[in-house]
Amino acid sequence: MRILIVALLALTVARPSLARPALAQDPLSDLDAFIGRGLRDWRIPGLAIVVVKNDTVVYAKGYGVRTVGQAGRVDSRTLFGMMSTTKAMTALAMAMLVDEGKVAWNDPVTKHLPWFRFSQPWVTEAITIRDLLTHVTGLGNTDLLWTRGDLSGREILERVARVDLTYSPRADFIYQNVMYHAAGEVVAAASGMPWAQFIETRIMGPIGMTRSRATLVNMQTMRDPNTSSAHWEFDRVSRRIEEQPVDPVAAAGAAWSTAEDAGKWLRFLLDSGRVGGRRLVSEASYRELFKPQVTVPAAQFYPSIALTRPRWMTYGLGWFQQDYRGLAVQMHTGSIAGRTALTGLVHSERLGVFVFANRDHEEFRHAVLWQVIDLWTNAPRRDWSTDLRTLYDERETRVARAVATRDSARTPNTRPSTALVRYAGTFDHPVYGDATVTLENGALRVALGPLPQNTGMLEHFHYDTFRARLGDGRSGWTYMSFRLNQAGEVAAIRLQDAATLEFVRR
Repeated sequence: MRILIVALLALTVARPSLARPALAQDPLSDLDAFIGRGLRDWRIPGLAIVVVKNDTVVYAKGYGVRTVGQAGRVDSRTLFGMMSTTKAMTALAMAMLVDEGKVAWNDPVTKHLPWFRFSQPWVTEAITIRDLLTHVTGLGNTDLLWTRGDLSGREILERVARVDLTYSPRADFIYQNVMYHAAGEVVAAASGMPWAQFIETRIMGPIGMTRSRATLVNMQTMRDPNTSSAHWEFDRVSRRIEEQPVDPVAAAGAAWSTAEDAGKWLRFLLDSGRVGGRRLVSEASYRELFKPQVTVPAAQFYPSIALTRPRWMTYGLGWFQQDYRGLAVQMHTGSIAGRTALTGLVHSERLGVFVFANRDHEEFRHAVLWQVIDLWTNAPRRDWSTDLRTLYDERETRVARAVATRDSARTPNTRPSTALVRYAGTFDHPVYGDATVTLENGALRVALGPLPQNTGMLEHFHYDTFRARLGDGRSGWTYMSFRLNQAGEVAAIRLQDAATLEFVRR
């Protein structure tokens, strides 16, 4: 993976703000009106935001409702999931351990987790702590390991040894949640305390994030009524859905916080890792967090680059990075079923923003980020909400066309090769566990693990290919083909998604 030149590295660290003209508009009222319109236009149930400028919280507010159909309003103390913005805390925890001499960035992972293995011995020996935090281990997407819901954190990592690498280590960039989970286990091994305890006692506590917790389970023990609900839009109507726990891979995205607490987090990050003048992390380790570590291909970056048009795109330690109007921007989103978050920093302007929303993958968050940066740097006016809605509407249209193209390839008037009862059985994958097919009232049902969200009725598509809307159908069609052996017996299921996975009959 190509490392950027020293001159580029210097762009990302804190430095004195360049002289700029006074703001020509009132950014607070402009932002309030902008969010109010965006909430309606993007049909978001609730949103919370905090903006920090020059070590001061200049804006913290909630909008909309915590739960559709209920009266509770969102405010700056409403609890939301941080999701993958948690990764910055995991990287910070590692930096603190580097300061203590318990970890080095380039330590082999096996120095701290002797039992951890990749599919090839040389990769096991070569992968470092830094690689875990920069998505360059060579491992492709393995999220099915934790979204199944029946594997422990240790089991998830042990199964990595059975996963074929997608590319050679450090040769490419593929976003990887399970590797951040591995980093969390390194934090636990090196510190002597579980990752969640480290985050809450060594980071959230000293910063003063009193209403924040490291996991969903810990948040739920608070029994706080001022908690937002997850929502999904079905036929343009937002409905509350069950929370999807990230706790099995907690270090990748399990934390919860509020706009009020997120403001304290932003102040800490913009003050070079200090709280009240006291350092939680050394200046050297702090700078390392925000140095560009690897370049990120456009296909692995945020689609909003079509509008911001950066000249470079990189990843630090828990941060996506790009240039915008001569500024170095550190940012990261968080997404899980029913929730979104986004955080952004501009060190040179001592400017930070954190946005939470309670609807799935709601990309108004990007519009808020760029609007905040424009407002507090006196940039020319731009309607980021409208421009991003156009961008994402076009993407949805392309997805709909792809689905229509797939449907048009369906061969009509075909039938399954054998009786439905013969498709029933349990099928195993060496990494991703079992898939169970049962015959119920004349129809087939598939279950990829114990959770309802991974279960659905199979509908015949053509030949021996079926499809199902898993759970409540929110993710569209999942296609599965049954493979028959030479004797005409059903031998395997091929799950056709981003990659074809074959589950063999037990």
